[in-house]
Amino acid sequence: MSTSDPADRRGPDGPDRAADLPPVIARLWGRSAPPRRGPKPALSVERIVRAAVDLADAEGLAAVSMARVAESLGYSSMALYRYVESKDELLVLMADAVAESLTLPPLPEGDWRAGLEAWTRAQIEGVLARPWYLDLPLTTAPVGPHRLRWIDRAFAMLEPLGLTMDETLQIVGLLAQHVLGEGRVQVETRRAAAETVRSAQGLPGDTPERDLDERALAAANPYADYELVLSRLADPETYPALTRALTTWEPAPATPDDWESDVGFGLDIVLDGIEAFVARRTGGRPGSAGPARTA
Repeated sequence: MSTSDPADRRGPDGPDRAADLPPVIARLWGRSAPPRRGPKPALSVERIVRAAVDLADAEGLAAVSMARVAESLGYSSMALYRYVESKDELLVLMADAVAESLTLPPLPEGDWRAGLEAWTRAQIEGVLARPWYLDLPLTTAPVGPHRLRWIDRAFAMLEPLGLTMDETLQIVGLLAQHVLGEGRVQVETRRAAAETVRSAQGLPGDTPERDLDERALAAANPYADYELVLSRLADPETYPALTRALTTWEPAPATPDDWESDVGFGLDIVLDGIEAFVARRTGGRPGSAGPARTA
């Protein structure tokens, strides 16, 4: 670990350390050195990223290009390349900008599970509000300051349990995967339902999902086909366990808020597993605030 003065690592207020960083990380963390001569730049990385996010919100991620972003700002594409190296880098910056737009849940008082539930739900809701977020290079993008704030908040929620760094990272990583997995299922389900509704009602293909009837979307849920397949096509000899389960199955009617109950059900199972993991790992550990090990 470096023993240099912390001011050296802060960037703008200390010695210039941006040269030690890859350009995309320097821009992501605001460590790019500003021009030392000439007039004040009319553009900025922040302004470019904000325009790109606005464009994605309006038309989806496919609409985002250096040319379209530049046009929305009243500049040429070449002007953007002074601040952002490529479209790939712009997507990395957008991923971190979206994290900034979400509201971090407060630290709970003595209830880490409730805190992690709120932490996870807030991110799932953010994905549903911006479905294009799932198309960003999230697994390969370097972590920016705003995404790291979310990780830090999860660490703060788990800190009283006395877990190791690796154990905490495993829990945070599991929940992050759950956010992406749950978000993708919900987003792709609604996209498929929306396409069905547009087709059935003779609406243009670019009709926004928000303009479609919620009950029609619920009725067009592609998972409704599961009931048809199970009840009419799954024979007892080939699928005996499913057939036995069907004998007591009473499917609930579809409602517009079904996605909410699905999210809660899956998240409860994940948190149950984390709670059992915490109990097993922290039981009897000196200084642990976690639940005691049970027989």
